[in-house]
Amino acid sequence: MEVVFSRPMYLWFLLSVAILIVVHFFTLKTVKRKALKFANFDAISRVTGKPLLTSNTILVFLRAIVLIFFSFSLAQTTLYYLGDSNDFSFVVAIDASSSMTADDFTPNRLEASKTEAIDFIDGLTSDTRVGVLSFSGSSFVQLDMTNNLGDVKETIKEIGISDVGGTDLGEAIITAVNMLRSEEKSKVIVLLTDGQSNVGVDVKDAITYAVENEVIVYPIGVASEEGGKILGLEILSKINDPELTTIAENTGGKYYRVEDKEGLAEAYSEISKANRERIGLDLDPILMAIALILLFFEWALMNTKFRTLP
Repeated sequence: MEVVFSRPMYLWFLLSVAILIVVHFFTLKTVKRKALKFANFDAISRVTGKPLLTSNTILVFLRAIVLIFFSFSLAQTTLYYLGDSNDFSFVVAIDASSSMTADDFTPNRLEASKTEAIDFIDGLTSDTRVGVLSFSGSSFVQLDMTNNLGDVKETIKEIGISDVGGTDLGEAIITAVNMLRSEEKSKVIVLLTDGQSNVGVDVKDAITYAVENEVIVYPIGVASEEGGKILGLEILSKINDPELTTIAENTGGKYYRVEDKEGLAEAYSEISKANRERIGLDLDPILMAIALILLFFEWALMNTKFRTLP
């Protein structure tokens, strides 16, 4: 949680609390000295067994709280906290290059990724807007932003291996950002790949574009350390972990390196749970209401035994 003051200059009024305490006890001492000139309060106190002139600490405490709350209210106090929210729009960007047919995932990387992506969609609320993008050496918008999650799942199922060679992560990110630009909710890209950017747009430029448009990117690297087989040939993972980590860190996301289907499911699950947004609670009216209530309470106490003189 975090407390933010929009007008912090009004916090200088908190100095009045110290002044209040000093003035209170100085005034109390002066009143007592004057009162003793007209009555023997010490003798009366001995008879009643109670001091007739008290320090009224309860009153000064209430007055201090009132001043503090008034000061915080004037300073426009807002409490920010992380709360669960589905107020996000997503683009699911899936690598469709030929290496995604590797069989180190069951039945292969692409099909495993699609299955878990569909499970991820199933966990979203019905009003969540989602777009689908596939990419290799070029990017293809498979489905523009929609809240029809049935269409989203069907679109993901139909993604196949692209005929275009290479992997262009930069273009994939920029295309996904463009899909999200008109969205009013928080914007998230789930970027799933088994390779490294080797053609097209510079990833650094794509990161800058995502940051400028307030888009968070969660890259998921899909490949086991042992690699898999494509057309009977052994291949090794060529994921550029530092590059994907840089994408995540600079856009506010997190990089997930997964080596099996279970790890892939955990990554999707964590992304869905990580969708917590910074929620602001305006405390001004609450603080002002409490201050007024305490002010009336303090006034009531002044007309009881807490008055200055008996």
